[in-house]
Amino acid sequence: MKTVVTGGAGLIGSALVRRLNLDGEDDVIVVDRLGSDEKWRHLVPLRFADYFEAEEFYPRIAAQPEAFGKIGTVFHLGACSSTTEKNASYLIANNLRRSQEIARWALARGARFVYASSAATYGARESEMREDLRPSSLRPLNMYGYSKHLFDLWLRGEGLLKRVVGLKYFNVFGPNEDHKGEMRSVVAKAYEQIRATGTIELFKSYRSGIADGEQTRDFLYVKDAAAITAHLARKRSAGGLYNVGAGHDRTWNDLARAVFAALDLPAQISYVEMPDVLRGKYQYRTVADIARLRGAGWKADATTLEDAVTDYVRNYLTTGAVLGSESDGASSPEPDVSATK
Repeated sequence: MKTVVTGGAGLIGSALVRRLNLDGEDDVIVVDRLGSDEKWRHLVPLRFADYFEAEEFYPRIAAQPEAFGKIGTVFHLGACSSTTEKNASYLIANNLRRSQEIARWALARGARFVYASSAATYGARESEMREDLRPSSLRPLNMYGYSKHLFDLWLRGEGLLKRVVGLKYFNVFGPNEDHKGEMRSVVAKAYEQIRATGTIELFKSYRSGIADGEQTRDFLYVKDAAAITAHLARKRSAGGLYNVGAGHDRTWNDLARAVFAALDLPAQISYVEMPDVLRGKYQYRTVADIARLRGAGWKADATTLEDAVTDYVRNYLTTGAVLGSESDGASSPEPDVSATK
């Protein structure tokens, strides 16, 4: 049976198609919007059956629901992922209504439906980021997070949430994010800052007891995110929302030092003022509670921040390679999925 991956040329989507290829699966339909940037390069090393632009795919499944034959799994990762997007109407149309369309289509075909929610749905929380929190207690801080929250709520209200898998991705970073512009990870931006100035800039801390750069995040390498996504799709007993993170947090200083170490350079970090517009919303800590993920059979430990950053910097950022086109001599860490199968 075929597999559909929307957002299949994006950061997590292309890593997922690569993961499926590594697992011997290539009967995949990739859906995305390639536009005029270099995102098409992410698809070149991957194996898949066909590619469709989103504006072609969605009208087709509406007019001809059986057009693609038997569908086994639909990974819906396509969305506007910009946390600074201000056009709420666009986010509702793209992240909510379109998600509803493809969920109805997938479930009517009897397909496994796995979709990208977001840790942004937790809002300003800095602890107890658990999937079983009352939906009414969540207060997303931006329209992107709210659009994801609305889709979670819709599935719950329709009685569909336990039949699908929703993935609350935390701070995912890694190769194939070059198209994301300002939404790229701090690793990618830090690499460019070092090349340009020799220094990494981090925000100062404005909270007593937390030093500059000691704010923390749950960082997850995209290869791990893809492996977890594939695992939950195959775990037929899994249903509902799952946090997808490392399960522990690291500081921005740790991340900055890892980038310098990957370049064999001494760390040079400067701390800059945080814009006033961010100070009232800034989270000083995020960490995923991954008890549900462990309960669904995911046993592998996340790639360490240092190993992930080293792989990303040396094998992708420095070389310009995309996932799947790594040099033969590259030492590229992969999550140990053997215990999860």
